[in-house]
Amino acid sequence: QIPVGTEIEGMNILGLVLFALVLGVALKKLGQEGEDLIRFFNSFNEATMVLVTWIMWYVPIGIMFLVGSKIVEMEDIMLLVTSLGKYIFASILGHIIHGGIILPLIYFAATRQNPYQHPDALCFISPRSVSSSATLPSMIKCIEENNRVDKRIS
Repeated sequence: QIPVGTEIEGMNILGLVLFALVLGVALKKLGQEGEDLIRFFNSFNEATMVLVTWIMWYVPIGIMFLVGSKIVEMEDIMLLVTSLGKYIFASILGHIIHGGIILPLIYFAATRQNPYQHPDALCFISPRSVSSSATLPSMIKCIEENNRVDKRIS
C-alpha cells in the first residue's frame, strides 16, 4: 500500500519546526516577559544535553553485551571475523577519504584557508562526529570552544 498525500502517518516535522520558529520570534517580540521563557528553554536544552552525554557514555556497554550474546550464538566465527574485518577496513578507508580529503577540500573552497593548519577548529573531521545525532553535545561544544561560534547560533 502506497501512502498518498495526507494519508502518511507520523509526526509533522515541518509543522513542528515552523511552530518553533514562530514561537521564538514571538518570544523575542515580547521583550523582557519573553526572556523568562527563553531562559527556561535554554536551561531545558542544557539539561537535555547532559542526559544525552550520559547516554552516549553508557550505550556502548549495552551494545557490547548485545553483540557479544549474538557472537556466542554463532557457529562459524571465522566467517564473522573476515566479514567484519572487511567492513572495518572499508569503513576506515571511507572515513579517511571523506574526513581527510573531501571535507578539507570543501572547507578550502568555502574559506580559501588551509584546513590542515588548525585541525582543532575542524570539528567535522574529529571522530566524535562519526556517529549519529547523539553526538550533538560534543559537536556543539567543539564549535563553540574551538571556532568561537556564538552560543545562539550553535
